Amino acid sequence: MNIEHRELDIQAGTLSLPGILALPSPARGIVVFAHGSGSSRFSSRNRFVADILNRAGLATLLFDLLSAEEHEVDQFTREYRFDIPRLGDRMIATVDWLKSQADLGALSLGLFGASTGAAAALIAAAARPVEVAAVVSRGGRPDLAGASLPLVQAPTLFIVGGLDGPVIDLNRGAAGRLHCEHHLEIVPGATHLFEEPGTLEQAAGHARDWFVKYLSS
Repeated sequence: MNIEHRELDIQAGTLSLPGILALPSPARGIVVFAHGSGSSRFSSRNRFVADILNRAGLATLLFDLLSAEEHEVDQFTREYRFDIPRLGDRMIATVDWLKSQADLGALSLGLFGASTGAAAALIAAAARPVEVAAVVSRGGRPDLAGASLPLVQAPTLFIVGGLDGPVIDLNRGAAGRLHCEHHLEIVPGATHLFEEPGTLEQAAGHARDWFVKYLSS
């Protein structure tokens, strides 16, 4: 499969956020990644997941939710990584930007969120119900999406490690507030970061299957 890789700048309001696009030919849809907890487009875990999605014919867009200046401050203060309204607004702006692109806008759109990025993805899905066709949260904090949860219409998959007890409970609580199709997938033997052998592969496989099912061009 031919996969084009491209660095680009996403216009989110007055900010220009750097991103990495991987575009298979043909592409059956596109998945935008929402990083969280101080992570960036260079996250090794999300790039691993993105590669598995690419091999299934799904385009991926990994980008930074924070500007370079915000990221530098956040490394010391951690004040932005839990600024959920800010992250949610950036995701909404990114969805709008993507849909305005001539070569990408027609692709069915999915959102993938990790950690606090899961809340940002769900906020964007709630705000753009027509544009967002599916959501996946991996080790996420969907509970932080708050009042946006009942407004989500896109089929949503929660993936949580079987040894990540507190986050399992938070995901169950968030799932209980959804009125759309949803499923909680627990990966046995996995902790919060899915560092145990084979567990990240399992999580990526679940995400791939969910997006392949619900995204079609």
